[in-house]
Amino acid sequence: MSSDARTVLPVIRTKAQAKEIYDKMSPFYDYFAGVFERKSRNEALKRLNISRGETVLEIGFGTGHCLKQITEAVGHEGRVYGIDISSRMLAASRRRLEKAGLWSRAELTCDDALKMPYTDSKFDAVFSSFTLELFDSPEIPQMLAKIRRVLRPNGRIGVVSLSKEDGDSRFLTLYEWLHRKLPRYIDCRPIYAERSIEDAGFEIQYKERVGLFGLPADIVIGTKPPPYLT
Repeated sequence: MSSDARTVLPVIRTKAQAKEIYDKMSPFYDYFAGVFERKSRNEALKRLNISRGETVLEIGFGTGHCLKQITEAVGHEGRVYGIDISSRMLAASRRRLEKAGLWSRAELTCDDALKMPYTDSKFDAVFSSFTLELFDSPEIPQMLAKIRRVLRPNGRIGVVSLSKEDGDSRFLTLYEWLHRKLPRYIDCRPIYAERSIEDAGFEIQYKERVGLFGLPADIVIGTKPPPYLT
């Protein structure tokens, strides 16, 4: 285990507990996390540069705000997939897409994303906002390896996550203390996203540090190299 991995706090709650918590949070999610995350996730989607006709996966789609934007971006020629552990989040996302007349372009799955039930080289892009850090440290490289598997050569990965790199932040210290005290409810903890993505074999194309009410976060865009470069 690297020194970076040892400094990242563990995820204590089980997957069953995560499903239960996010199911309960789904009716209220937009009132706190939605506001908290909107600016950074929108900037990440802009940098991911999704185009018409593409096939795109979102991991941890929540109540579907980004799913809606992605589905609009790929147009009638494209296709959008999503996977989330919460069935009630899926229901909320389906309602959002149906209201916008976009449901026919989407296929959503309720499951642990580590199972990654998709064929190799299926997607042009994979997007994940404030989800990678919900996986425990040993699971993060597994998750990124699965993302790489389902991406096409030169496919893009876009990640937004709380950042561990700004170790001097008072808000970061306070947040990690809360994570230790309430690990079932404050399960999203800071990680080294750029290093993890690079270690998984992606080429980093863009990185931006953003602030979330005092908490540091990173937007990272990477690409899967073609086979002759791996």
